[in-house]
Amino acid sequence: MWSLVSVILLLSLLSACSSQPATVYEGLGGEPGLAAVVDNLLERMAKDEQIVRYFQDTDIALFREGLTEHLCDVADGPCEYGGDDMKATHRGLNITQADFDRLVQLLIYAMQEEGIPIAVRNDLLKRLAPMYGDVVYQ
Repeated sequence: MWSLVSVILLLSLLSACSSQPATVYEGLGGEPGLAAVVDNLLERMAKDEQIVRYFQDTDIALFREGLTEHLCDVADGPCEYGGDDMKATHRGLNITQADFDRLVQLLIYAMQEEGIPIAVRNDLLKRLAPMYGDVVYQ
């Protein structure tokens, strides 16, 4: 026979499990949440002297669209990234490890400011980390 404590513990565990987003995309808040993170990140990039130089000749609206699509795809959202692969996209930019780390930090700040839970932030970063070699020193 189940004790009251056992039932309460089971119910609290089940409710905790059901509150977890099914995908990183859902954890980001779906389309509006992802758009807010991307816009926040772009604002930070525009103000950051270390990073902004890489975007001097970039069509920001087109970049925003591609970045949003890419992050949506990486986060298991309903998007399929159709742009160039990361190696081709970053070829010739000679992005340093310090620049890469700075951009990651700006992404973390953007996600924090938009209220993205730490588990979701970490999951997204874990999915992006394997792209490091295709971005740095290309």
